[in-house]
Amino acid sequence: MNPPSDDLDALIGELNASASEAAPLLEGTSRIDDWLAEVVRRRGSDLLLVAGSPPMVRVDGALVPVADLTLDGDDITAMIVPLMPRHAAKHFHERGIADASVRMPSLGRFRVNLHHERGRAAAAIRVLPREVPSLADLHLPPEVEPLSRLTRGLVVVGGATGSGKTTTLAALVDAINRRDARHIITVEDPIEYEHAHQRGLVEQVEIGIDAPDFPTALRAAVRQAPDILVVGEMRDPESMRIALAAAETGHLVLSSLHTTDIPSAIGRICDSFPNERQNTIRQELSLTLSAVLIQALLPRNGGGRVPAVELLMVSYGARQHIRKDALQHLHQEITMTRRAGSITREESLARLVKDGSITRADAMARAGHPDELDGLLPRA
Repeated sequence: MNPPSDDLDALIGELNASASEAAPLLEGTSRIDDWLAEVVRRRGSDLLLVAGSPPMVRVDGALVPVADLTLDGDDITAMIVPLMPRHAAKHFHERGIADASVRMPSLGRFRVNLHHERGRAAAAIRVLPREVPSLADLHLPPEVEPLSRLTRGLVVVGGATGSGKTTTLAALVDAINRRDARHIITVEDPIEYEHAHQRGLVEQVEIGIDAPDFPTALRAAVRQAPDILVVGEMRDPESMRIALAAAETGHLVLSSLHTTDIPSAIGRICDSFPNERQNTIRQELSLTLSAVLIQALLPRNGGGRVPAVELLMVSYGARQHIRKDALQHLHQEITMTRRAGSITREESLARLVKDGSITRADAMARAGHPDELDGLLPRA
């Protein structure tokens, strides 16, 4: 049962009071705004707050402490809840976990995940760039840009957490928005990149503010005359079903999944449905899927990170393998559809080694087919 509004106001008031009481402990470089400023200064990606540990910043994939201080769960709750919008604070109060986008004066926007671990509050705060990056800014291979020129079908962008899936989706939307007069609707939880209207018209729907959940937002979006529908993440069977239906009816649907290779991306969609439905979903997916892009971020020589990708442009052969649940053959389909724009992970890694972006050792560690990669690289 939802708590009364007065109870929520009282809770937030108590947390604000707790934050004030904690000020002596959290003053100076230990204050949340100072930590976030340090993340921005170091060009870090995340601020991680976990009970029993000092606040940590992720820079180029590595964690670095930013204060000589050990936090507890009450400190974290008292600092973070007052920053969050009302709906997110309510969600945290009810369910113990919440996501929100937060704007900090002079620092910019951040994505906040407030949750519990071992019964104590913890938070992961990600820096959101002020501007939407271009595909070129992201150093993605040229095979990715044609995804923005597709006119229909489902495009899935996969990768592990923190691999840049949302950023790639935003860059694809930006490319379309700048080039084409098309109506784009995004459904996100929360909104990470804010798109200005360019040649296109972009509506951004945030879960918790503009709609209660993904299925409700998606059902409404398909009735709002979109050309392109962007699903921040396909989290449940109903969202997947609506995304597939939208792709079937002639829309271009862009979405992300937490998967690390192309077969697992397709398998995860099918396996999300009951057994009796999976064959039907495979048939639908074989007809609607246009492309699957999987990406990973690797340490760049000299600092920073660079993406390696695997891209399948779905052709007749891939559709047959999806329909027959023979996903083990999809790697071969990538090699057979290079002319259509497909690229294997090994080819992407080999390019990065040859241009000096990454080491041979890092490339071999990320290869799904090390022997294939070894054949693409010059002899050591």
